[in-house]
Order: sequence, then C-alpha cells, then structure tokens
Amino acid sequence: MSIRLTSKETADWLVERDNFLILTHRRPDGDTLGSAGGLATGLREIGKTVYVLENEEATPRYAPYVEDFWAPKGYAFEHIITVDTASPDLFTQNAKDYRNRVALSIDHHGSNAEYAEYLCLDHSAAACGELIYEIVTLLTGSVTHDSAKRLYVAVSTDTGCFSFGNVTANTFAVASKLAETGIPVAEINKKLFRSRSRGRVKLEGLLTSGLEFFFDGQLAIATITMDMIESSAATEDDMDNIAEVASGIEGVKMGITIRELTAPDDCKISVRSIEPYDSNAVCKFFGGGGHKSAAGSTIKKPVEEIKELLLEVTRKSFQ
Repeated sequence: MSIRLTSKETADWLVERDNFLILTHRRPDGDTLGSAGGLATGLREIGKTVYVLENEEATPRYAPYVEDFWAPKGYAFEHIITVDTASPDLFTQNAKDYRNRVALSIDHHGSNAEYAEYLCLDHSAAACGELIYEIVTLLTGSVTHDSAKRLYVAVSTDTGCFSFGNVTANTFAVASKLAETGIPVAEINKKLFRSRSRGRVKLEGLLTSGLEFFFDGQLAIATITMDMIESSAATEDDMDNIAEVASGIEGVKMGITIRELTAPDDCKISVRSIEPYDSNAVCKFFGGGGHKSAAGSTIKKPVEEIKELLLEVTRKSFQ
C-alpha cells in the first residue's frame, strides 16, 4: 500500500527532492502528456532538474506539449513520478524496468493499484491535470502561461471539452485560472475538438455503418478493425476520442468501442456511459478499469467473442 499524500504534502515532497523522471501511460492521451508537461514546467520554474521518459506512442496531436522534456540518453534520475497512470500494467515498454521503482504516483483514478511508495490521489478530479494544477500552484505561487497551456490540454481532453459527466465546479474554476494566463483557448479547442483529418472522417463512416444496437438501443457497440484503419488511411492520431462516436447517439446509455490492435485477437475496448451505468465495472471484468463514466481494457480475444462476453456482462444492467 502507498503512503497517501495531500496536494500540499506532495508539493513539500517535491521541494525536498530533485532529479525527477516523469512517466506517462501507454496509448497516451492529453491528460497524461499534458499533466507531465505541466508538472515538468512547474518543477523547472523552481530550479528542479526534471525530464519525461519519451513515450514513443505520443501522437502529433499531443506530443508538442511534452516533447521538449524528453529525457536525454543516460539521464541519472533519482526519483520516478507517474502521472495519470493507475497501474504498472499501463507502463510503456521502455518503462517496464521501473515497475517497482516508482516513488510518487499522482492520479485521479479510483482504481489506482497503489504501486508507488507515495500516492497523491483525488478520484473526484475530472482530470489528473486538475490535481497537477493545484500542486504546481503550491510550488510556484501561480501557474505560468507555459504550464497553463499544457494543463488546459490535460483538463479539456479528459472532460470532452467540459461536456462529460465528470466535470465539476472545480474543473471550470481550474480552466478559468488557466485561461487567465492568456493561453489561446479557442485555438487549442479548434485543434483538439473541431478539426478532423480525411482519414478520421472516412473511418467514422465505416464505424457508424457497422454500429450494432442492443437492449432497445440503450447499448451501442462499434468495431474498428485493422482493415478499416488501413482502408481509411487513418493514423493513431485519428483514434483520439473515437470512443465518443458510439456513446453520443441519442438514446444510447452505454457506448462500447472494440478496436483491433496488432492482431485480430488483440483488442482494446473503450466504454463510455451515463448514470446509472458503470463503465468501470464492465472493464474491471476484463482486467481493466478507469472511471464510472469512462473506462478501458485490453483483451486478447477476437472481436466476435468479445461482443458475446460484453453482452453477458452488461445484460443485467439493462434488464
């Protein structure tokens, strides 16, 4: 079990130490990369040495907010920090050797496995970026423009541009403080939420044409195969937030997207739901997790078998 720290205690812990390496999770989203970049910026502003372990899966959408901090070869760090990473199972391949060496985990997932020596956890936060904002403010007195744009990416992406059920009054308060630094909010929002490549549009067309509905239309299951990705010329960047397509349909209470990864029997499921349905409970059945409204898991089974299992797992919820 980890030693629990408040945000204030976490800031004090950081002040007392130096030479940090920050880890982000596999298939990185805006929250993990934005949180890493925002924390690294704040730590450097108080004179600390800090780098982020390069995440080779970072896409062009989010990489610019953290790539300036990629750790140089041979960097002699002393303390490992993870952000927005609930379990060592989510570590990138180049971080596998660090599974038992994490000093501090900063997270907002109630499913955190408590693998770090110290844990700063707030499962009421809509995004890890909210928690990082509080810590950076305690460290520096205020959040600078440079840190704010990274943290805005973290908070806005994990809330669907403030449209998800995880949004709280504090989420809006944090976003307001970040905007006050003069960051280009409209520009960031357009890039992240209103711009789609041709590949993404073609992929969405294939996805929607194959949608399946169950339990009187309350459950929608979408499938993305490797052939669909290839035929639409979609990139990994185009996969961002694609799980919202199924869940955004009128009358759908739970949307599940099944995506083939490197092989037909290696898949990822992304579950999105509204009250009272529980995405986390569905994904926990498969060894994954997340939040009640949004969760995910990887499953080494073919698509059709996964569908059958999903229907078994969700049936009671819709009866």
